[in-house]
Amino acid sequence: MRKDEGGKSLQDLISEKKDIVKYFYNDTVAPHFRARTSLLSSVIPQEYTNWREEQRAWRETAYFFNQSHHMPVMTLKGRDTHKLLSKLSINDITDFGVGRAKQFISATPRGHLISDCITYRHAEDSFEMISGMPVLNWVNYNVESSGYDIEVVRDAATAYNKTGRRLRYRFQLEGPNAAKIFDEVVEGGAPEIGFFRTATVRIRGHEVLVLRHGMSGHLGVELSGPYEDLEVIQTAFLEAGEKYGMRQGGLKSYFSTVYESGWFPFMLPGIFTGDELAGYREWLSADSWEANAQLGGSFYSENIEDYYITPWDVGYGRLLKFNHDFVGRAALEEKAKMPQRSRVTLVWNKEDVLKIFGSQIGDGPRYKSLEFPVTNIGWPHYDIVRTSDGRAAGLSAHCGYSANEREALSLAMVAKEFAEPGTELVLTWGEVNGGSRKAHVERHEQIDIRVTVAPAPYTAIAREKRAAPSVAHATA
Repeated sequence: MRKDEGGKSLQDLISEKKDIVKYFYNDTVAPHFRARTSLLSSVIPQEYTNWREEQRAWRETAYFFNQSHHMPVMTLKGRDTHKLLSKLSINDITDFGVGRAKQFISATPRGHLISDCITYRHAEDSFEMISGMPVLNWVNYNVESSGYDIEVVRDAATAYNKTGRRLRYRFQLEGPNAAKIFDEVVEGGAPEIGFFRTATVRIRGHEVLVLRHGMSGHLGVELSGPYEDLEVIQTAFLEAGEKYGMRQGGLKSYFSTVYESGWFPFMLPGIFTGDELAGYREWLSADSWEANAQLGGSFYSENIEDYYITPWDVGYGRLLKFNHDFVGRAALEEKAKMPQRSRVTLVWNKEDVLKIFGSQIGDGPRYKSLEFPVTNIGWPHYDIVRTSDGRAAGLSAHCGYSANEREALSLAMVAKEFAEPGTELVLTWGEVNGGSRKAHVERHEQIDIRVTVAPAPYTAIAREKRAAPSVAHATA
């Protein structure tokens, strides 16, 4: 059980607040670095050059980002680890071999998503789970409550790390010149690495673990190793990348990758109701990540369960497998028989976007400001999406701007009947009643924005290159 300094759990907080939606909508401070960039400002700048050119780098040259500070990591070791992870994963991990990585997705007993993360399998009994705090907490709780023979080591993000330093560094390299840079820095040249496979290479005399991965749909690698090697490995890439036009990514550009890639990085975990999860809420502290959820946007419901989502909402329906027993299976089998929402991209109407910017100058209504490249009203953020005649169509979430596409975009979950690319819908921008009490939300009026449905991922290159066979040979 993880109480806060005052001895309270998440369950205590829910009981105390009575109206948890109102609390999350008005009074919390989001725990994530995308919404609270000050948590990372001492180690990662907002921009190294400017965010527009940094965005263009992952499309035109190469993009390098230091992920060492913002992603929590949890390692699991023990003979029961695979058994437990299989029980908690809605996707099939029976063929999870050593030297591979998988997206690990968990749901509640009622079939609502908790979260997801990337998981490496380093050995038969050794796994590393990267990012996705709600799912790390859920797995950790199940380890402690299951009696399984599993050793857990948590490595908190830098801002929350009480040890003062991380255990491992982590970098991301991608873009059309990524393969050339990677090949140049690796001693003996880069090996062929299949998608979501790992390999160990040597760079300037140090062993580096490499995952063939991409965060904006481009071919790239994620690199990690002992934290004390951070500077030498980073220097190797910065020096090699200079002649290839590589740019370092700051916080603004890094957190804007989702608009092109179509990945929903965080939605509200469905854990705040249900007697079957009372023990988990008692285990979580009143100052936990989950206790600091920050709801925002034009959608507002007094029922917290209206904010819960299913795997289909965020594009995980294709990964959901009923060929094994897992928490939430029975509920998801029933949900599979019902109409589902689909993940899409919404392209915002240019004239309506200009109205938002124009309202900031002169007289007349003032609409909620729209920051580029990432707009954070809440974490998570939900906006109402309707048809032109007022019928409910779904919810829009992360919104921002792509300099590569020169479009304002948002990720959304809409009913299948409205998910066809080219469908025209209407998004309500701005919060209810003139805005919440959140400190970063100014008083404003709502406005309807015309949007057009597009695929997710939005960019053709993200869809085409996601399944390419090897980073080492992708640009040959």
